[in-house]
Amino acid sequence: MDSTPVPVVEPELDHLVRVHLAGLLRYATVLTGDGHTAADLVQEVLLRAHVRWNRIALMARPDLYLRRMVTNEHLSWRRRWHVRTIRPAADEVLAAHADSHGDHAHGVVEEDAMWRHLEALPPRQRTVLVLRYYEGLSDAEISEVLGTSPATVRSHASRALATLRDTDLTTRTEQR
Repeated sequence: MDSTPVPVVEPELDHLVRVHLAGLLRYATVLTGDGHTAADLVQEVLLRAHVRWNRIALMARPDLYLRRMVTNEHLSWRRRWHVRTIRPAADEVLAAHADSHGDHAHGVVEEDAMWRHLEALPPRQRTVLVLRYYEGLSDAEISEVLGTSPATVRSHASRALATLRDTDLTTRTEQR
């Protein structure tokens, strides 16, 4: 008899996945009730198994341990994600909640026109409007930024708003 020890052959994860992936996916699908969620769950388990494969490969039945990991991950996902389940809604429900603003391009055109008119304002007036309405600063804060008095800020704002009121915002500057 030969007394040389028989080397222990560790099964490779790739081989184990090829043999047992379909069964793991079926099992996870039964647990989750959804094939896509099951695929995500099995993928997560296989990523974790890859990191720990040196220890898992020493087990007598690594395939059963993977199944146990799927079970534990499913229970963990149910605790973490049960509130975030996405359920499809009927078209009528989506239509009732949809904004009735019409074409998105119309809003883009209006914003573009507004920015063009702001660009036509003198720099200080434009800066005051941007700081007031875009940044939400008070007149006192704007006066600190610009190094002027709050009365000057109000004056710039008043002149800028008067200019914008007198302007037809639906036409381009070049068309007037």
